[in-house]
Amino acid sequence: MKVFSGTANEPLARAICKSIGIELGKCRIQPFPDGETFLKIEDNVRGEDVFVIQPTSPPTNHNLMELFIMMDALRRASANRITAVLPFYGYARQDRKDQPRVPITAKLVANLLVAAGANRILAMDLHAQQIQGFFDIPVDHLYAAPVMYEYLRKIKFNDLVVVSPDVGGLKMAYAYSQTMDASLAIVAKRRKSATEVESMAIIGEVRGKNALIVDDLTETAGTLTKAAELLKKKGAKRIVACVSHAILNDVGIERLRKSAIDELITTDTVLRPAISGVKITTLSVAGLLGEAIKRIHNNSSVNSLFEFKGGRTS
Repeated sequence: MKVFSGTANEPLARAICKSIGIELGKCRIQPFPDGETFLKIEDNVRGEDVFVIQPTSPPTNHNLMELFIMMDALRRASANRITAVLPFYGYARQDRKDQPRVPITAKLVANLLVAAGANRILAMDLHAQQIQGFFDIPVDHLYAAPVMYEYLRKIKFNDLVVVSPDVGGLKMAYAYSQTMDASLAIVAKRRKSATEVESMAIIGEVRGKNALIVDDLTETAGTLTKAAELLKKKGAKRIVACVSHAILNDVGIERLRKSAIDELITTDTVLRPAISGVKITTLSVAGLLGEAIKRIHNNSSVNSLFEFKGGRTS
């Protein structure tokens, strides 16, 4: 087995390799003056089971292209099987035609991954679970929830209500509420644009309770901060947000600084610079991904990684 990494999140790749006790594979990646990417695999991979770790986070197009080039190099070097490990799957929000004459880019990316040489996909907390069906190759879909739960258990919330910031996240919120023996609430929202949302109402009782908002990703933090503002108005006490992928831009960081959110809990699926003025707790999913890689290599079940506290994360 060999594990390689692109430049999107090398610290996570090194942590994964450390957790499974192997060295990260050597490869040289450098840009040409015109912006094209040159890549050379410096280890022998003939007949090997190869895993390529590359979240397709911003700059999304650059990181995707780097992944395609690396898999093409591995395929031409006679790797036996190539598994694309995508801790974060970019373009996942474009998973359907919600208006005329728009692409389904999540499906296009799936086709390109297979064309570039992927024999298998390992992903974490896809924005839409039906993306698994966009592939005609095996897809292992992991959840960050077990890692989140271990941390949340130490906080010992009293009077907890788990809040879904929109109807789409209800299944995830329900799983958290079941695991943490908490009540459930939903924020009914209306989206104004790609960067702005307008929270409308809360379904469920939140007055006098500690609120845990759960979502799969945040970028501009509009959904999270509007939900938190509404929860505060309705009498919630402490507000904590739990998000698998925090790909925060400048707008999102500024909104979080001014928001009613006391703590943002996220994971290291995407590389992020240090942010001041916001309490962000970053949990590592390296152990979880490392265990999944080991099990895929050994042809054993990945299913038990979804289970914790006698329940399931989905």
